[in-house]
Amino acid sequence: MKIGTFSTFMSPLCTPEMIGNFARDAENAGLDSLWMGEHVVLFDKTEIPYPGSKDGKLPVPEGGGMLDTVATIGYLAACSKTLRFGTGITLLPQRNPLYTAKEFATLDWLTGGRIDFGIGIGWCKEEVIACGYSFEDRGKRCDEILEMLKILWTEPTAQYHGKYYDLEPCHLDPKPIQKPHIPIIVGGHSKAGFRRAAKYGSGWYGFQMNVEQTAQVLVELDAALAKENRSRDDFELVITPPYRVSADMVKAYADLGVDQLIVHLGNQAAERISMRLAELETLVSAAA
Repeated sequence: MKIGTFSTFMSPLCTPEMIGNFARDAENAGLDSLWMGEHVVLFDKTEIPYPGSKDGKLPVPEGGGMLDTVATIGYLAACSKTLRFGTGITLLPQRNPLYTAKEFATLDWLTGGRIDFGIGIGWCKEEVIACGYSFEDRGKRCDEILEMLKILWTEPTAQYHGKYYDLEPCHLDPKPIQKPHIPIIVGGHSKAGFRRAAKYGSGWYGFQMNVEQTAQVLVELDAALAKENRSRDDFELVITPPYRVSADMVKAYADLGVDQLIVHLGNQAAERISMRLAELETLVSAAA
């Protein structure tokens, strides 16, 4: 099982120097990958609370904000040689499909094939609307975007005609380095998320899931895969557990068939990152 880390880099703590040093230190610690979350704008009040915290709010430093994933991954990649980069997750229904296809194909090209494309439909209604899209149909639009991306990334001449998106014959280059395309890791803890992962995904991403929750989810995920005549033999299981992870927990996740364990980085102060990387290095050894 591979060990990576999850962090949503935020200003003002995450300076260019800090991020560059982190990429090199993470690689030296033996980590396989770094995954980043995505939000474009934040709101003081939201109709749906943020599901990843007890108070329903994104934990953002006062006066700070989340760095853009595509630009930051490009910078991190230039500071590293083997570290892979995943999006956990790209909020696909609030993105332009063509720009998204171009950005991530370019990232894969420039990094020599070190990208995992984690996607989901998102939870923040206000953000989706602010980006110029409707919230209620985001799941159906996400499916069409995934279909478009696969065509754009693999076909010499791409065209698509769906309910929400229409694309006349065109060419998108460069193609991704990874074949047949960049791995698509689908997030979402609902039946629709499992269905989407089984139909379109190279894998599934579960966030903030302990061992017991992961075991329960796998029953539904396996059923969704079976409906698509698939199994986990050709499917990546990616899990971000709760913050505290022991060597015994690493073994328990591995026994469930988890392929990648993406552990929270936590506090982004320089001294805390050094301590956390040392902790993660012991997990790398436990997973070996």
